[in-house]
Amino acid sequence: MNHPTSDVQAFEAHASEAELDDLRARLAAARLPEVETVYRAAPDPRRWEQGVPLADLVDVVNYWRTEYDWRSFEARLNRIGQFRTTIDDLGIHFLHRRSARADATPLILTHGWPGSIAEFIDVVDELADPKAADAPAFHVVVPSLPGFGYSDKPTTTGWGAGKIAAAWVELMGRLGYSKFAAHGGDWGGVITTVLGGRFRAHVLGIHTTLAQAPPGLTMDGLTAAERKWAEDTRDFWLYRAAYAKQQATRPQTIGYSLVDSPVGLLAWILDKFAEWTDTEDSPFETISRDRILDDVTLYWLTQTGASSARIYYESHGGVNSVDPELRVDVPSAITIYPRDIEKCPRPWAEQRYRQIVRWRTAERGGHFPSLEAPESFVKDLQEGLATVLAANR
Repeated sequence: MNHPTSDVQAFEAHASEAELDDLRARLAAARLPEVETVYRAAPDPRRWEQGVPLADLVDVVNYWRTEYDWRSFEARLNRIGQFRTTIDDLGIHFLHRRSARADATPLILTHGWPGSIAEFIDVVDELADPKAADAPAFHVVVPSLPGFGYSDKPTTTGWGAGKIAAAWVELMGRLGYSKFAAHGGDWGGVITTVLGGRFRAHVLGIHTTLAQAPPGLTMDGLTAAERKWAEDTRDFWLYRAAYAKQQATRPQTIGYSLVDSPVGLLAWILDKFAEWTDTEDSPFETISRDRILDDVTLYWLTQTGASSARIYYESHGGVNSVDPELRVDVPSAITIYPRDIEKCPRPWAEQRYRQIVRWRTAERGGHFPSLEAPESFVKDLQEGLATVLAANR
């Protein structure tokens, strides 16, 4: 194990009262559009056909302005332990929770968009010091992606998935972790795949909720269920991914709205929580308003609406995208959630992940399992990584 370096500094989150007052004033002065023309009474998933329904947005905006407590979330971050370090001239923020267990394994958790470190604050403690004595324990590291949260905003191009993965190896080394396990979903899943494929000397194995197949595979030989997964994923990228195309091609343009208007930012993010969760009508069926507002408020206070969108520009195609020839030879555990936006058939996944030691389809859950069902997410992650670590022995 490497020795920790002095290049890491403690960090505490603390928004000023002026910043919070400004947020409330902007919410109070918001100018809203008329009601959608597909109005239906709740509950009805078709209410969201044109995006976030006006009544739902008004309800959340009023709660955000009058009841939501940012200080509570700040305190939780500070209790876990926050730090910053500079890698390739960019400040990287991260949570670091060491386990009390002598047999703990270093683990890096990587979030995606429109997520943040807020995705993992409800699971860090149980991963570090599990209640069950036979469950694996981890020294948990949760970095904020470049351009997200309290990490710096890149001022040049180049911070795509490959460079971020290399930075995570450097980060873990600075903390004394020369070998570690990795987990991620969404962009975190892409970065975790790159970690497993390019940095075998450091990565013990991976767990991901996003398996990415190499391009060009056919549906020959797939079961009916696997074919449906492939078709659903194709349809998502054809018909429901306008947000990704916008952020991949014009992140600066959408960024003005996301940084200037808290209501615009909320609607942009809430729309994805609604569409990508395992719910019948509203994301608040499984995720509390406080948890979603923790995430949205972090974006707002750090003014990262534009900078976070640029990860799509950096990583969708071009030199910073995942190499089509990349193969992952480290032990891999893959869990597919039924309401996630991308579901890769196992025969396709096996073309990239060459040592799948555990494959599981969850009974329920969507794109944000650590928020939708934190207890079952932790259990799945513990079991998956236990299988990964056993394969290393």
